[in-house]
Amino acid sequence: MNYNETLDFLFTAMPSFQRVGAEAYKPGLERIISFCQHLGNPQRNYYTIHVAGTNGKGSVSHMIASILQQAGYRTGLFTSPHLSDFRERIRVDGEMIPKQKVVNFVDKHEAKMRELDLSFFEMTAAMAFDYFDQSDVEVAVIETGLGGRLDATNLITPILSVITNIGMEHTEFLGDSIEKIAQEKAGIIKKSVPVVIGQRSAEYDHVFTARAEELRSRIIFAEEAWRLNAVEHFDDDNQHFSLTRMRDERGYELDIDLLGDYQRHNIVTVCAAVDFLAEETPLTISRRAFRQGLASAATSTGLVGRWQVLDREPYTVCDTGHNADGMKYVAAQLEGLECEKLYCVIGFAKEKDLNKIMELLPRKAHYIFTRAQIDRARNVEDIAEVAERIGLDYECVATVREAILRAKSLATANDAIFIGGSNFVVAEI
Repeated sequence: MNYNETLDFLFTAMPSFQRVGAEAYKPGLERIISFCQHLGNPQRNYYTIHVAGTNGKGSVSHMIASILQQAGYRTGLFTSPHLSDFRERIRVDGEMIPKQKVVNFVDKHEAKMRELDLSFFEMTAAMAFDYFDQSDVEVAVIETGLGGRLDATNLITPILSVITNIGMEHTEFLGDSIEKIAQEKAGIIKKSVPVVIGQRSAEYDHVFTARAEELRSRIIFAEEAWRLNAVEHFDDDNQHFSLTRMRDERGYELDIDLLGDYQRHNIVTVCAAVDFLAEETPLTISRRAFRQGLASAATSTGLVGRWQVLDREPYTVCDTGHNADGMKYVAAQLEGLECEKLYCVIGFAKEKDLNKIMELLPRKAHYIFTRAQIDRARNVEDIAEVAERIGLDYECVATVREAILRAKSLATANDAIFIGGSNFVVAEI
């Protein structure tokens, strides 16, 4: 098979959650354990950091990976979903896995993958583990796909676990309460492996504390380890943070090339995680690597779609925030934009709670609702029904491309355009 034929096989023989949703979800570790044994358990041949959470886990994973790269370590990074290229999921030192490596892996192991009836995500995770081993990776940052306890990535034994936050998402798989979802995320905590909790909450702190005590794992609440003092208004390239490390009251002035307001939570999580790695693991991370890794997090790891500025006249930005917790921060940032008129090109996935998410949207905007060209995309008629009920100013356009062109035709140089609501919409920019 060539590369395109290989991708066709992967997306048809192993339907992905990204494309078709629930029918592709296969919880449990039995298949991935068997397949990784077939590969020789490559995931055991380098240090790993395991990252879970409802929101922020992608940004946190990329920031940690960038810092490790700056520290001189050959660094693997496994994330999901991808936006435009399957290979975005698997990177070494910021570079995507070569196409031929994808082809070779599938050619070599196709029979075993079929025998075990692997899910798309299980295959992808195993490919990442194997490629990192082949590439002589020293440390890898591994982001969970969905949940934690039964996620295919949970066969690793990391040197640190990180849980960013908990929100109501994927309730059909993870549970119908914050506490149940927290229990699933807490499943990544391993015996005697420390865990960093990014955001505290009375709704779920006790879940993590109990799990950590049961497994004799040290628990670090990031907000107790680091204090965010101030955030300077960002330009189109960077934003500046002033933080204090609580144990010695040492101040840090840090820049990051990620522009979303929600990064104020993520940077505290990253600071706590990296501080632990530098102080209490075999990894050596200097203050220079720490600073430079944050300042180049997006550029050095290929992260896109997080409050990404696409144009300046009119100011055009996209963001992949797609659930209520994520949209809350995006909506607040949109409210704060200095522009004459705001145009929002928005689409959603089928399983999202439209009522909860759309109630958060700014009322001052003109909305252009659309549908991404993917099975999981929500019909515009459903979105329009909610928009009508809550009184939004809107129109509907069939495709993302046409919707963006419509927004550009309406906007002047002093206006702003936002594109988001779903990974799938951002992927079609």
